[in-house]
Amino acid sequence: MMDSINNLLDSIKIDFEKLRNVLSFDEANPLLFNTGLFLILFVAFLAIYNYLRNHRNAKLIFVILFSLYFYYKSSAEYCFILLGVCVSDYLLGIALGRLKHDVPRRLIVALNVIINVGMLVYFKYFNLLIDAFKNISNTQFDALDIVLPAGISFFTFRSISYIVDIYRGHIKPCTDFLAYTFYLTFFPPLLAGPVVRAKDMLPQVYANPVASRAMVSEGLFLIMAGLVKKVIVADYISQNFVDRVFDNPALYSGFENLVGVYGFTIQLYCDFSGYSDMAIGIALLLGYRFLDNFRAPLKSQNPTEFWRRWHISLSSWLRDYLYIPLGGNRCSRSKRHFNLMTTMLIGGLWHGASWMYVIWGGLQGLFLVGHKEIKRFMPAVSEERKRAWWRVAFNVFITFNLVAFSFMFFRASSMEVVKDMTVQMFSDFHLSVAPQFIEGYALITLALLFGYAIHFAPTSWTGKMKTWYGALPLIGQAIILAIVIFIIIQVRSSEIVPFVYLQY
Repeated sequence: MMDSINNLLDSIKIDFEKLRNVLSFDEANPLLFNTGLFLILFVAFLAIYNYLRNHRNAKLIFVILFSLYFYYKSSAEYCFILLGVCVSDYLLGIALGRLKHDVPRRLIVALNVIINVGMLVYFKYFNLLIDAFKNISNTQFDALDIVLPAGISFFTFRSISYIVDIYRGHIKPCTDFLAYTFYLTFFPPLLAGPVVRAKDMLPQVYANPVASRAMVSEGLFLIMAGLVKKVIVADYISQNFVDRVFDNPALYSGFENLVGVYGFTIQLYCDFSGYSDMAIGIALLLGYRFLDNFRAPLKSQNPTEFWRRWHISLSSWLRDYLYIPLGGNRCSRSKRHFNLMTTMLIGGLWHGASWMYVIWGGLQGLFLVGHKEIKRFMPAVSEERKRAWWRVAFNVFITFNLVAFSFMFFRASSMEVVKDMTVQMFSDFHLSVAPQFIEGYALITLALLFGYAIHFAPTSWTGKMKTWYGALPLIGQAIILAIVIFIIIQVRSSEIVPFVYLQY
């Protein structure tokens, strides 16, 4: 009898040890939306969240604690940096609201920018700067072992926008520390956006919202759409084809390299917009609504339109807090072009400490400047002629290929890779391998076609599907959700593939 009891206790002890390992920080296994652990924890979280919905402060504290744990699972002790930014912003915001003179108010804004940009420089760019200095001075320096906190680029941008909006008079300082901490730590957009602004989020926090039936249905639909984009399209084509091409482009024909470039373009879109869909969907389940972050960007007819549709929260942030303060459009043409180039170069550098991102940002700036210059010399066209199918198709084709070409620099590890891919595409294309490619990579081809199909499908189709899903009874919605999750489990690889934008 005693042996049986001891064996039972030993097994329980082992289970608790496994549980502790699962719930503790593991750099290789962050808590992501596409993991089984998140699904289990989120179901339990929702039950407690709904129980506390009429107890505002208790609910805020509970969500803050869960959000900090969510961040801890990806960045360990760096969650204290996030808390430090919350305290700093709250105090600086209160001080900014009380000061009347412009000089000390500007100093407050400058202090906030220095704190946030200083963190970015240290964690993201310090080794890049050391490497550049080493090359210039021929001095030997060892790179520091700096771990990049997940999502630091996103919450620092939210922090800066909060203080700047107070300075501009767009919002009043938040006097509720729990509300502000809730805003900055809120877990759905914490790791990879969208860049939610305080002026959009804080009024919802003050209102203590409850998700309506329509919000829950829309949220579930977006979560399913995001999972399909991420797992069935992005993860599958990246692991089974795109990564291999970019790792060794010389081993593949020019046709296969071109497919690899097009593959990465739809992979990046499905990966990042999939995360945004899930973040927006999870927020809807909790009663909070975010603005769209993507609007079918590959349908754009010019580079300017592309940046109004791609990563909208970032492009609008760069416009409002960088491009316009530099002078925006209210200056000479040459200064306007300089402002555009500066904004896009900084936007490229924001993505990471690599000159490849800077080159990518520079290309985006050149595309935008080039588009504005072409418009100056092109004759005016009526709206009816602008909508002609052949003109739209031509514009979309050119813009898409410019975007895809620029993403080659975004994905490639070095200029050597870009050179190899370009050489293969222009000197060893071999269109004749297309039938063998389709036959040998049948599932890859289907995944690529599926990814582009869901992107280029009319927007009205998505709206109709969302409406149809929302009109179903709860049991019908639950069955469809279960089917989608089952398919995802069957398709996904044994190893969880992190979202691309987690590294930014």
